[in-house]
Amino acid sequence: MNPRILWLSLLVLAVYALHQDVWNWRRTEPLLFGLFPPGLWYHLGYSVLAALTMALLVKWAWPAHLEEEEEDNS
Repeated sequence: MNPRILWLSLLVLAVYALHQDVWNWRRTEPLLFGLFPPGLWYHLGYSVLAALTMALLVKWAWPAHLEEEEEDNS
């Protein structure tokens, strides 16, 4: 197996596991900037991580054959 695909797969599994943030369900302190509860700032960071993961997947795991133009045989 390609090591790049293995590392990307492990990254996707880690991001999936981090989505289940059961440790923040009942916490209300500390507030970030005196405004945002822990669950909200956790998901803010998680959203950035998920976006970076998707960018890495598009860059390194996107199937090249989907970008090839089809020949018009009409």
